[in-house]
Order: sequence, then C-alpha cells, then structure tokens
Amino acid sequence: MNRIICCVLLLALALTACGGADFDGSRLGNESELTMEFKTLNREDEQNLTIGEGEHLHAEISVEKGSLSVVIQKDDEAPVYEDGDLKGDLVFDVTPEAGTYTVHVDGRKARGSVSFTVEPSE
Repeated sequence: MNRIICCVLLLALALTACGGADFDGSRLGNESELTMEFKTLNREDEQNLTIGEGEHLHAEISVEKGSLSVVIQKDDEAPVYEDGDLKGDLVFDVTPEAGTYTVHVDGRKARGSVSFTVEPSE
C-alpha cells in the first residue's frame, strides 16, 4: 500500500514539474510602451500602443532561450511587422501611420526581454 501511495505521489510531482510557469518576470505596459523582462515566457501577451503623427515605434528584442514571435498590427489591417521565430538580439524601428497598434508577443519556453517604445521621429 505504501509503495502505491509513493508511486502516485512521485507521478503527481513529475507531472506538475512538466507544466512549468507561464510567466516569470516583470511587465510594464501603457499606451506608449511595452517592456517585459522574463526568465520564462510561455504564453501570449499584447499591448495597445498609440502612435501619433510624426512618431515611430522603436523595438529592442533579446531572446536568450526558446522562441518568440511578434506581430504589430493596426485593427484588422495587414501587420506592419511580423516575425514568427525570433532568435538572438534585434533592434528595429517601425514608422506606421498614426493610430492605435496592438503589439502581440508569443513566447514558447522563452527567456529574454522585449521593449517597444513610441518615440518622436527625428
């Protein structure tokens, strides 16, 4: 009987360890920025950013482990940026027309950071 209980407990412990956390890190988001640093990102996240006339979106992405995809899109229009399997470090600027854009981030066992900031164009 004790062996059965021990086996059940070990199996339960092993199954819980496999699931892992969805997110372990920090997140700051408002209408002009999305900043995330994460030890674990295993979920989707999104933030609406308002880009005004004469502004652009500056992005800095670092993927140390796992994979990360990013889509930047206004309403149901075609994405202004889309990459389905980011690896390593990446810095880019997007200069779309004024409006509200959704930044969608999807991590799969990812570790790293993302920063999207609305800035004035020079």
